[in-house]
Amino acid sequence: MSNPNIPESQSNSESQLDPESSESFGDLLSQFEQSHSHKIENGSRQLEGTVVTVSAESVLLDIGYKTEGILPLTAFEGTGETPKPGDKFPVTVKGRDPEGYYELTRFKIARPTDWTSLERAFAEKSTIVGTVTGLIKGGFSVDVGVRAFMPASRSGVRDAAEMEKLVEQEIRCRVIKLDTAEEDVVVDRRVVAEEEERAGKERKYSELKEGDIVTGTIRTLAEYGAFVELGGVDGLLHVSDISWGRVNQPADVLSVGQEIEAKVLKIDIEKQRISLGMKQLQPHPWDSVAEKYRTGERVRGTVTRIADFGAFVELEPGIEGLIHISEMSWVKRVRTPSDVVKPGDTVEVVVLGVNVGEQRISLGLKQALGDPWADVAKRFPAGTAIAGGVTSITKFGAFVQLAEGVEGMVHVSEISAEKRINHPQDVLKVGQSVKAQVLAVDTERRLLRLSMKQLVPTSLDEYIAEHKQGDVVTGRIIEESAGQARVELGEGIHAMCRITVPASAEEEAKPEAKADLSSLSSMLQARWKGSTPARGAPKPEAVHAGQIRSFRIAMLDREAKKIELELA
Repeated sequence: MSNPNIPESQSNSESQLDPESSESFGDLLSQFEQSHSHKIENGSRQLEGTVVTVSAESVLLDIGYKTEGILPLTAFEGTGETPKPGDKFPVTVKGRDPEGYYELTRFKIARPTDWTSLERAFAEKSTIVGTVTGLIKGGFSVDVGVRAFMPASRSGVRDAAEMEKLVEQEIRCRVIKLDTAEEDVVVDRRVVAEEEERAGKERKYSELKEGDIVTGTIRTLAEYGAFVELGGVDGLLHVSDISWGRVNQPADVLSVGQEIEAKVLKIDIEKQRISLGMKQLQPHPWDSVAEKYRTGERVRGTVTRIADFGAFVELEPGIEGLIHISEMSWVKRVRTPSDVVKPGDTVEVVVLGVNVGEQRISLGLKQALGDPWADVAKRFPAGTAIAGGVTSITKFGAFVQLAEGVEGMVHVSEISAEKRINHPQDVLKVGQSVKAQVLAVDTERRLLRLSMKQLVPTSLDEYIAEHKQGDVVTGRIIEESAGQARVELGEGIHAMCRITVPASAEEEAKPEAKADLSSLSSMLQARWKGSTPARGAPKPEAVHAGQIRSFRIAMLDREAKKIELELA
């Protein structure tokens, strides 16, 4: 009988807590769960489980009851699925583990209980659930309601460690041999795993679409790219799609096991191929080229590769320019770009042109070095004496280097003044140091005319050095015409002499005229001083070729090496 002074709710609470009058809450819960679990196991009813947590070995799911269910992580192998909190999966309860969690299976698969159900599963080629009970010779012992044998080759595992892990695990398999008389049952796990893998791949292919951003793990590396595991399917990341910059080997920038983010470029469901790209997730470097690289600017880059027509230079990842072979040197003709640069060299170049549409940048190496011909006219004006080495020899002359990037040519006729030279190589050789004088400079054509003979002392130089204006010398007249005579003063030494008609001859040629006192006085004075032959004196000898006579040096120009004479 209840106490009237105690509230009814309090009385009820105390009666619930009285161990003698009622069962504990734990006992009631245990009885409920055992009863509920029994019903589930017998009914094999499929439920929808929601992932709560994922550990290294198992997945905990909420199946709508007070206690969660648990799935081994191996249940997702080969399915292409990676469980994460919030994901939902169809599951079936198959029992309870020692900790009280419901043991779950992924699919609603019946566990045979007698030979009749086995015969039906064999005939329909349906998938059944079994438990690996142990390792035996040649394979495994499997409990599928009766004792069955699974060959090692049909287990889907290879090494001993994986085989041991399979013991006491629940597997999905198919009956491939059934002999009720001999009670001989053979099951196959591999065929089910392969079918589920194919189904998982097909599901993954149907879920993916071009343009998706996916996360995957590098599975293997090859020379042409990397294979990326995307949760049951593989995608190929080609080496050209790893980076906007040049990548020689995928292994240079990627490693096996590395997690990457990529973009789905193309999907071929029939061939089951997925093309991926990492660089497509980065801005295209050519979008800002026009602003960053302007004509005439100096830039630095690295030579990446050599071609017959030039060298490619990487200015930044994804941006390459070309140095054409004609833009490598001001001086010499470059036969092959490798004579000037090599892959890996860091070079300074000048931007010659930018074509964003065709993604081309023209570069100049020689422009960055400066044009050596820019001030040649000031550095080497005509008349300058230079010294340099012979760089090359042709049949018409020899090329001499005046400075870095500047060469001049000595014509064969300008090599020697003493003798005739048929070929420059008769007196010169490559590498020989010579002295010469600049005759002319043509900056537009980049030509310098040189002369060696101008700096070599000759007999004329010696003659000029030994004489002076006013000296009386002896010479032989070589030829005479029009009041001038060419006179040879020595071997290779020639001068010009002006020939004037003697005054006496002029007087004789004139008719006698009436002489006045002043002209007569002047004539007598001149004769007295000896400047005019007296009447009756011998006449001067006429000038003719071959004649040897005395001459007076009227003019001597040492710089021009010119001598003018007059009759002495």
